[in-house]
Amino acid sequence: MPGPAVGKVTAAKPETAAKSRRPKAVQRRIVRRIVDGVLLLDKPQGLSSNHALQAARRLLNAAKAGHTGTLDPMASGLLPLTFGEATKFSQMLLDADKTYEAVVQLGVETDSGDADGKVVATHAVSVDEAQLAGVLARFRGDIEQVPPMYSALKRDGKALYEYAREGIEVERAARRVTIHALDLLGFAGERFSIRVSCSKGTYIRTLAMDIGAALGCGAHLCGLRRTRIGPFDVSGAVTLERLEAAPAEGRDALLAPVDALVREFGDVLLEAGQAGFLLQGRTLRIAPPDVPGPVRAYGPQGFLGLALWQADGTLAPRRMIATGTDPAGNASA
Repeated sequence: MPGPAVGKVTAAKPETAAKSRRPKAVQRRIVRRIVDGVLLLDKPQGLSSNHALQAARRLLNAAKAGHTGTLDPMASGLLPLTFGEATKFSQMLLDADKTYEAVVQLGVETDSGDADGKVVATHAVSVDEAQLAGVLARFRGDIEQVPPMYSALKRDGKALYEYAREGIEVERAARRVTIHALDLLGFAGERFSIRVSCSKGTYIRTLAMDIGAALGCGAHLCGLRRTRIGPFDVSGAVTLERLEAAPAEGRDALLAPVDALVREFGDVLLEAGQAGFLLQGRTLRIAPPDVPGPVRAYGPQGFLGLALWQADGTLAPRRMIATGTDPAGNASA
């Protein structure tokens, strides 16, 4: 009888055997460090807000980062970036008034309302400075704006710009915004520059288009720079180049402290025990000020977060941070 079948054994090729014995490459995990503070960044034109944020985060090797409202890639200027515990107060600047310097091109309309869009119409321009000044006066104060299709606002869970890229236009309700100041900085026939101080939610692209429509020749935004957000001015901002040029161990010195985002509020200094209670989420009954409202709370270790003086005279935690910092922004133990 024939013996049992014997499987054929094939010797491994030398190079294959060698490969199987090689240890697999180990991917090094980047260990991020805790960084708390605010970077006032002067964002360059051509870079998205997220790319600017990630570049700064990489240079600081920060574990947690966010921004306080985006700037279009076409725009430059002030973009406050928050790191660590400062991200808890980003909303403060989202709600703040802002100032921009803008350049508007008359006679040309684009689908996005800015220079990055596709030209959809051109018109002859016959506008003098007096006419322009008269039209600008109509846009000061409270006005109604219809948000542009090329925006991040969402409809049915989908951003408007996604509809726009598909060639779909959806109905948008007008929103009330406030133009605190609108100054003409320069006029050159078919192009002019303005400075705009406005409330949150104002679209400068829409403002440019509406001014062009009021002049009867159409317009689009061809230049934009944000110069102020709340109490912060672009003159105090740093560029990515300056951040990169700084020694790695000295980059944190370019950050403003966490409490810089809430400096508009008054402050209260608490004893160690009171500070501990507040950080535990408990309310305190201590001598209140004359007017209730938000207040910066400090303890022996520094900034604790934002608390609220309530009408009943108690001090309640509103938004506390995980670790205290001293007024200069140095982390405390």
